[in-house]
Amino acid sequence: MAIGRSGFADPDLDAEISRILGRRFRTLAASPVGGGCINDALVIESDDARYFVKFNDESRLPMFEAEADGLRELAASRTVRVPEPLCAGTTGGRAFLVLEYLDLGPASARAARTLGGQLAHMHSVKREYFGWGRDNTIGTTPQPNEPCDAWPEFFRRRRLGHQLALLDAAQSGAGALCSKGQRLCDGVDGFFSGYEVFPSLLHGDLWGGNFSALAGDEPVIFDPAVYYGDRETDIAMTELFGGFSGEFYNAYSSVSPLDAGYRVRRDLYKLYHVLNHVNLFGAGYAGQAEQLMDALLAELG
Repeated sequence: MAIGRSGFADPDLDAEISRILGRRFRTLAASPVGGGCINDALVIESDDARYFVKFNDESRLPMFEAEADGLRELAASRTVRVPEPLCAGTTGGRAFLVLEYLDLGPASARAARTLGGQLAHMHSVKREYFGWGRDNTIGTTPQPNEPCDAWPEFFRRRRLGHQLALLDAAQSGAGALCSKGQRLCDGVDGFFSGYEVFPSLLHGDLWGGNFSALAGDEPVIFDPAVYYGDRETDIAMTELFGGFSGEFYNAYSSVSPLDAGYRVRRDLYKLYHVLNHVNLFGAGYAGQAEQLMDALLAELG
């Protein structure tokens, strides 16, 4: 990736990077790059190092700190490659997160197969509770992770119920959606009859835009919303917007086959993310949310 020269200078950012590295770092060049729909981003470079830096409003520092902790949690599993976080802080009224620079490109079929197997092994990392040691965000929406012993209760309260409460508080005309959502929350235990859920390490926001690859077809995942929960939630998210091949799913299933009931619970897990899109982006996603709710309520009978 070519790094163009620019007039970018931020002594506070350079000082924080220098402090973490234990040696002087000075930005000599910077190029704006895509940071998704949430953040601004730059690739910065000195004589001997490059970093990927995200920026957002100063109030978003906890979001970046939680993202860094999530990346460390994923890296500790020694399964899928993730960017290494260097530091987070504030400068000039903005929050920043400095990450290892990785020269990413499109993922090949081989990279997709590798990711499938690696993700299955990542999901084998377990904890004794559902949730995580800190709250984080899904996009910019707060995602509560207070630990819970029972998955249906965790999903009802910390996931569906939380999104419905945000929707009810912020959007007029959402009464029908919230009413159907509450009926689902009340009956959510019915989706787990005969299915034992273990608290698996999750990426939490595994759509196609958060998966790429290095040269040599090494898969990389990033922008996580980490917690411990049902592994099916990660797989359901890969199906929500597409971008994952049959090779990926076959490789995952060869290591860790999915339960037959996944085909129904998939819509339940998709619903969480669609409701989040309603909260983030507005009523354009409300119809999709209601369709998922109707199908799930029909399953409950």
